[in-house]
Amino acid sequence: MSNGKQLQDKVFIITGATSGMGEAIAERFAREGAKLVISGRDEERGNRVATHILAYNDNVVFVAGDVSEPATNRELVETARSIYGRLDGIVTNAGQLGLGSVTELAEGDWRFTFGTNVDSVYYLSKFAIPEMKKQGGGVIVVNASIAAFKIFPNHAAYGASKAAAVALTRQMALDHGPGIRVNAICPGPVDTPLIWNSAEAFENPDEAVAEAAQATALKRLGEPDDIAGLALFLASDQSAWMTGSVITIDGGRTLIG
Repeated sequence: MSNGKQLQDKVFIITGATSGMGEAIAERFAREGAKLVISGRDEERGNRVATHILAYNDNVVFVAGDVSEPATNRELVETARSIYGRLDGIVTNAGQLGLGSVTELAEGDWRFTFGTNVDSVYYLSKFAIPEMKKQGGGVIVVNASIAAFKIFPNHAAYGASKAAAVALTRQMALDHGPGIRVNAICPGPVDTPLIWNSAEAFENPDEAVAEAAQATALKRLGEPDDIAGLALFLASDQSAWMTGSVITIDGGRTLIG
């Protein structure tokens, strides 16, 4: 590309973009020239993120909504199509913890966690893939977690839902290639509101977060920008021969017992 931007004029939907990793991904994609539809439940935070991005990229629209509901995902795809005329990729980043063991977790929290972490990936992909195929293809980046294959105390719904998201990633990659590339990111402990919420499952949350950092080989928490860099790689042509991949980005957390 003549201007050196990896996503110039590409249209992306990014869910869970009002804070943490989703916000960092949205900002990185915007700086790389993407046209964005971003989503989250919190309208005030979403508008703040959109306003920040508008300072350097005129092409961003925020849509408030609950991505565990089919209608929200349909609206996101329709917004991209109606405003930008196309859709080149999606990043399914919205996440929910649902802390507790199976005997402690309320049934509604179990369903809401799966709705946010799994159903939303299904819904958005279902509506987005036909639209992307109109351009001859596109990319899906699923933000999962090392909790898909590493067990943490009292994270029954979270771990099970992230494992399901990884399995769905691989299934979609098989079913919809060639044309659609689908890859998953599995972050370890990243300094976002989610890790502090997760720490509430432990007796001393502050110590739990500090211990999570020290439990990595690199002895630090990840930063949202670390994840944004990998998401950009998977969304760009730099990863053109990758699909069905599940990539750990955890500072070496899974190297340690």
